[in-house]
Amino acid sequence: MKEFKSFTKLLAESSEKIIREYFRKAISIDTKADDSPVTIADKKGEEVIRELISKEFPEHGIIGEEFGILNPDADYQWIIDPIDGTKSFISGAVTFGTLIALTYKSKPILGAFNQPILREFLIGDNIETLLNGEKVSVRHTTSIEESTLLTTDHFNIAKYQDINKFNSLLRRVKLYRNWGDCYGYYLLATGYADIMIDPIMSLWDTMALIPIINGAGGIITDYKGNPAESGDSIIAAIPELHAYVIEMLNN
Repeated sequence: MKEFKSFTKLLAESSEKIIREYFRKAISIDTKADDSPVTIADKKGEEVIRELISKEFPEHGIIGEEFGILNPDADYQWIIDPIDGTKSFISGAVTFGTLIALTYKSKPILGAFNQPILREFLIGDNIETLLNGEKVSVRHTTSIEESTLLTTDHFNIAKYQDINKFNSLLRRVKLYRNWGDCYGYYLLATGYADIMIDPIMSLWDTMALIPIINGAGGIITDYKGNPAESGDSIIAAIPELHAYVIEMLNN
């Protein structure tokens, strides 16, 4: 695991150099089949990560948002989202990041978030989570009325889940903001938020977040409370509030 952690840091640093080069620059923006944007920074960031993995661990598999699957039957799989939050990136906001996960037999054993502009590197192994080498943890807000709730896109709640139940939850919390994508999970893991909800997620969005939130002492599941790695949505929260949130959104 120590070797994997050091290598993950190298992957983050290598992609960071490329992403910083294109941030707040005039670059072309293409639209993918699902209508989401993609830039040269997304593509080059993933390319350098894939090249390094293939060189260091040629027997491992790779799943990337931009360039698909390599060695799908390998026990170890690296799952990459070079820029999670491309809409934030092209808007000049810093609420985006690079997500890198390592799974063993489909179970996430290592997850990393790297914010290239702020140079914040968060890595978790389900046991502990470190921010630039220092241990971090979720905070322990005891009341829903004192909590901070985050999500990526409010309109996606209505599109994929029950907006009325979500609005009922909103009326209980102290603060609600759309500080979303992977940065919302970073804020949860480092003690600045209490609940982070995404009603729809892809594999490369989810896998890195699981070891990070678990290692920071939080709870992360899908929208129904099932294991996050087998779902297509996320509810992550501090232990004191997770079950309450699940009940409010599903009961």
